Amino acid sequence: MGPFILFSTREHDGAAADEVRGVLAASGLSGDRLRVIRLEQGPLGPIEDLGLEDCPGIILGGSPFNASDHPSGKSAVQQRCEADLSGLLDVLVALDFPFLGACYGVGTLGLHQGGTIDTRFGEPVGTSRIRLTDQGLADPLLAGLPEEFDAFVGHKEAVSVLPDSAVLLAGSAPCPVQMFRIKNNLYATQFHPELDPQGLAQRILIYRDAGYFPPREAERLSERALASHVEWPALVLRNFVQRYGTGS
Repeated sequence: MGPFILFSTREHDGAAADEVRGVLAASGLSGDRLRVIRLEQGPLGPIEDLGLEDCPGIILGGSPFNASDHPSGKSAVQQRCEADLSGLLDVLVALDFPFLGACYGVGTLGLHQGGTIDTRFGEPVGTSRIRLTDQGLADPLLAGLPEEFDAFVGHKEAVSVLPDSAVLLAGSAPCPVQMFRIKNNLYATQFHPELDPQGLAQRILIYRDAGYFPPREAERLSERALASHVEWPALVLRNFVQRYGTGS
């Protein structure tokens, strides 16, 4: 069995590298068990060349891109990444292939499946109280998590209308769709299972001018992130790896 694949769309090298660090730490994977593909650096190419027959699962990281942005405001890189991901999801959904998308994954998978993605349920950078649904409590990817837990969030867009094919697994008071499943093996979370306090603090400083908060608030928010105690979301990634990566 080959490595898991992490798709990244982060143009900032520091953010991309820390995302890899976070995924490895949260999942328990060793470096040789994770192949990283930075879509923003070049076209995906033929999907048959990915070697899906040897890949136990695909992870899509977060992104500064917003799926719901008007096409006229999207860069050529964003449009290419979105086209590549849409074509990839055509294949993955048809195969019911193991997939876990974090934050950007909600918009990408949700839009692909016919949901509505807009800015109605955006959340400020920080922690959010997540609550599992009955279906979430029974889902193997959420095994071992409490019914309620804190997770790191920070997003301008979210799912406002869930796709008809989706099973809602988790929500929160400010954002009703925090996690959903398509078929049996495709998942998306609005919260970040890969983030720890150090990772969030770094991203706050990196994206201080990206419109998530007033730039003057960056240092205060970074300090607050470092003081946060968030432990449960990482178990989602660990469960994903343990469920699909036999022998990992």
